[in-house]
Amino acid sequence: MPTLVSACLLGFPCRHDGRDKRDERVLDALRDAEIVPICPEVAGGLGIPRPPAWQVDGRVVDALGADVTAQFEDGARKAVEAAQKNDARLAILKQNSPSCGTLMTGTAQGRVPGRGRAAKALTDAGIEVRGEDE
Repeated sequence: MPTLVSACLLGFPCRHDGRDKRDERVLDALRDAEIVPICPEVAGGLGIPRPPAWQVDGRVVDALGADVTAQFEDGARKAVEAAQKNDARLAILKQNSPSCGTLMTGTAQGRVPGRGRAAKALTDAGIEVRGEDE
């Protein structure tokens, strides 16, 4: 079964700080799966590295004060398109991200309960979404 996976969990250096969050548990669990890597923030047009961003009053704003909501929304749409194109019914996403967070998301006040933009869009599209720790 194809599975959409946050690219940073697979070892791609696509996080805002230019690093990865390679997770051997995820790689081991998906050893026999068809993996579809995605970084919604990069897919939405944000660079590597980039300023960290947070959800603020319904928008996404980076550390420099730029409104990057459109890029996050575009990346969320592209994540859904990638899942649908590849018939992925499951997505494993990076926890605590304003894009991929599944239980907690990043805000200017820190982490709060909620879903990141891509996690919400995927859930709304009927795709099962889990964090790397679930």
